[in-house]
Amino acid sequence: MKPTWKSSLAVALFAAALGMSAMARAQPEPAPAAPAALTGTLAKVRDAGAITIGYRESSIPFSYLSPRNEPIGYSIELCRALVAAIEEAVHKSLEIKWVPVTSESRIDAVEKGQVDLECGSTTNNLERQKRVAFSPTIFVSGTKVLVKKGSPIKGFRDLAGKKVTVTRGTTNEKTMQDLSQKFKLNLNLIVMRDHAESFAQVVAGQADAFATDDVLLYGLIAQNKGKVQGEYQVVGDFLSYDPYGIMYRKGDAQLAKVVNDSFQALAIDGEIERQYKRWFLQKLPLSSTSINLPMSPQLETIIQTLAVKTE
Repeated sequence: MKPTWKSSLAVALFAAALGMSAMARAQPEPAPAAPAALTGTLAKVRDAGAITIGYRESSIPFSYLSPRNEPIGYSIELCRALVAAIEEAVHKSLEIKWVPVTSESRIDAVEKGQVDLECGSTTNNLERQKRVAFSPTIFVSGTKVLVKKGSPIKGFRDLAGKKVTVTRGTTNEKTMQDLSQKFKLNLNLIVMRDHAESFAQVVAGQADAFATDDVLLYGLIAQNKGKVQGEYQVVGDFLSYDPYGIMYRKGDAQLAKVVNDSFQALAIDGEIERQYKRWFLQKLPLSSTSINLPMSPQLETIIQTLAVKTE
């Protein structure tokens, strides 16, 4: 039978379709999108093969030196977990370099790039956010006063005319200055380099009280029980509100994402609560005492909120 123009057209279209199909199969798969180039701190630590962490020498139980002169504590353990997440982000194992910082030097150290993370007991407030960035809140504290047992000081009004030691560069220093001015307490403020030195002033009888975050006071009492003369207690109402966070450089979007994602993962996994129990409810390492400070309702709510995944 002689082919018609319709059958010829059908054959031609079928052949064209087969050709297009073969061409489509021959086309290479589109390449996956290249990962974003690392910037800021992530690029810095990848190139160096190391990350620098600022730690405190006597911020018990957050960040302090063990008898072996190794940084230990609640904040230190959370920072170790954060370093693991950073290693994953840069696809490289990182050496941790430890640098001691004080209340006075810590913000400058982060801002100037001397440390990549500051893992201590640093309050996150609006004034500091102008210079550095913070992780989600890891603890909630506030200013209280430590005195020797038997002291007539029971609250801040009893401090009128007294010698009160504070640690330089802390929010507590400003709290006590403002309190003295507002209530005309005429405080004689003795400013020391670090918390251990401030506590030593009370032990030596050179100061009537030491004002700092309550949890740090409880930590000093627990760590020094049986080691120093006398017994000590924390008195009065909270004189400030101090949420703690891990500090890192401001304006570093890639690191900020790693930090926030890591802390959400730690909250979901329950690791933050496990570390809390280890450092606040159990005996401190190489010590016979515990701070015995249950988690506050405020921190419980913060961790629960952090564990909620957003769509």
